[in-house]
Amino acid sequence: MSSQQQPPTAEGADANAILEPAATRVRDPRSGRSAWMARLIEGGRVEGDTLRFTLKTTRAHTAEDREKLKGGLLRQIEAVGWKGQVVIQMSVVDDAPPAAAARPLPGVAPEHRAHDHSHDHGQAHDHGHDHGHGAAPAAGAKKKDPVAGMSGPGMGPHGGPIVKQPLNGVKHIIAVASGKGGVGKSTVATNLAVALARRGLQIGLMDADIYGPSLPLMMGVSGKPFANDDKKIVPLQAHGVKCMSIGFLVDEREPVIWRGPLVMGVVRQFLQEVDWNPLDVLIIDLPPGTGDAQLTMIQAVDLAGALIVTTPQQVAVIDAMRGVEMFRKLNVPVLGVVENMSFLPRPDGSGLRPFGRGGGQQTADTLEVPLLAMMPLDEEVREGGDLGKPVALRDDVHGRPWADVGSLVAEALGL
Repeated sequence: MSSQQQPPTAEGADANAILEPAATRVRDPRSGRSAWMARLIEGGRVEGDTLRFTLKTTRAHTAEDREKLKGGLLRQIEAVGWKGQVVIQMSVVDDAPPAAAARPLPGVAPEHRAHDHSHDHGQAHDHGHDHGHGAAPAAGAKKKDPVAGMSGPGMGPHGGPIVKQPLNGVKHIIAVASGKGGVGKSTVATNLAVALARRGLQIGLMDADIYGPSLPLMMGVSGKPFANDDKKIVPLQAHGVKCMSIGFLVDEREPVIWRGPLVMGVVRQFLQEVDWNPLDVLIIDLPPGTGDAQLTMIQAVDLAGALIVTTPQQVAVIDAMRGVEMFRKLNVPVLGVVENMSFLPRPDGSGLRPFGRGGGQQTADTLEVPLLAMMPLDEEVREGGDLGKPVALRDDVHGRPWADVGSLVAEALGL
């Protein structure tokens, strides 16, 4: 299997990154729920190029039901990008597991297991087309989505609604977002994280841009995370900041070519299956736009706020406002706006404005939030990002503006 198709390497976590989106799209004929939400999938693990798990059915399932479930799972596992072997252990339990119960995290045993009768069925990965179905809708009128499309087919984990889970030991979670790529959002996120860490706060930085991870380069950190005794992924550290990125798990030269459900599963894992504890602030560097990663993150955890990054030109402002509208409709407060690449300093102290002027102020005025900073187009900032030494580490004229932004964000969070 090529590296761009591999989910995280922590053993329990990467199996679930494959199984959750796949089983979400396979319907259990007995309960009407997805195979994942009906808790038919257990014991997932990856051993080399082989994915193993148990398909746990009940005596109410017929032989035909079991074959349809197995076939649907194999097709969906292929559809989410797994190219290795698949071995399914078939298990028949006396009583149906409670379909509505919360599924335990990897490595955490359920409080009660029904007596089962198991036998192994090694099954090589097959090829076919998807005929699985999502979960049956809840009875009654469907509540209108705050943002169009957020609860469409496949959007909720386990074939049901995304359930928010508090992150143990994390006081505040903020998102750094933009509607458009290329505005320096990751530069803002990394320098903000370092600036807050230099204030003596415990900071985490999560790179949610699965397709274009930049955290490893900009923070100057590399290596493979591992799982601790609690089956939590241990984040890497750089400049006093706990860091997690898909860039740690795939070769930097390989593109990440994943379907939306797999991306959503990885974002949830980075949030809920990483050992962030303890943190004062977890900063999430979002990809541009308003897609799967953004909606998954907003629906999975409670955000203390969002920081909007734009550049002065009108095209960036228009896209930034689309992103802001998503946060507002989902009741996430906007902490402020950072206008990046505002001007190019000249030796005489004046500033050249190659991208125009006023975009950040326009965005802030429209949102009725503060304009936190107007950052110059600074070669030192670019060089610091390329070298993995964010300019916020410095106490000079290049680093002080980032310290000021950190101070404003800390004040907004009451830190």
